[in-house]
Amino acid sequence: MRLSPRLCGIAAGCLLLLACAAAISSRLSSPMVCRQQDLTRIPDDASFLPKAQPADTEQQKWVALTFDDGPSKRTEEILDILKEEQVPATFFVIAADNNEKYLPILTRMQAEGHQIGLHSCTHDYKKVYADTAAFWEDIKELKKKLAPYVEDPSALTWLRFIGGSTNTISHRYGGSNIMKRLKQQAEEMGYHTIDWNVCAEDAAGGHPGAETILQNIVKDAKEKDVCVVLMHDTKATKTTVEALPEIIGWFRENGYQFCTVEQLPE
Repeated sequence: MRLSPRLCGIAAGCLLLLACAAAISSRLSSPMVCRQQDLTRIPDDASFLPKAQPADTEQQKWVALTFDDGPSKRTEEILDILKEEQVPATFFVIAADNNEKYLPILTRMQAEGHQIGLHSCTHDYKKVYADTAAFWEDIKELKKKLAPYVEDPSALTWLRFIGGSTNTISHRYGGSNIMKRLKQQAEEMGYHTIDWNVCAEDAAGGHPGAETILQNIVKDAKEKDVCVVLMHDTKATKTTVEALPEIIGWFRENGYQFCTVEQLPE
């Protein structure tokens, strides 16, 4: 039986809709950037508590501004602000399909004194956390892609796990103890891992405004002498860029010294 042209058109339209839905579902299940619901709810900050200071020295306040998921179309704007404010930062970068064209920016980033850290190549939880071998293969591929733009890829030894070191989304793919095994392996391989203790919550749905991002940071940072601030560097985080001068201003006014992650007190 032959279908009429009208019915053929309707059938073709339905098939197109199904294909689009499948593509959208695939992207949602394997995000190329962090999502707030995937992040560690209670970060592990035991690894960056400061050493006890001698009794005759004044306790200093430190802040490390960190940006995940870049580089992106926003990175140059972030670097311009940091340069104007004379503030260093740490960028935990990825090399997924959607940001590879921005990787040359890493050369400027490093030249201006910022630290480059490892985050993930694909940022695909299902692939990265399939097992520990898959994780380290992803990091190996990331370093390979960064190599043309950084001075010494082997010197990139600071790592931030996607989702944080105590995330639970990884359990769906690699089992309930995969993060424990990865942290142990990272230490054995000479990597330094770090989470955060101040969160901008700029990866939340609804794209929070600059004022909300600043308030989120202030809420977490007050009463802390050492702050590692989690922000994101993606095309969607325009308001993070808008908030950055105010964020820097707040920490400066409250007596914090800016540093990269590797410069934090042990």
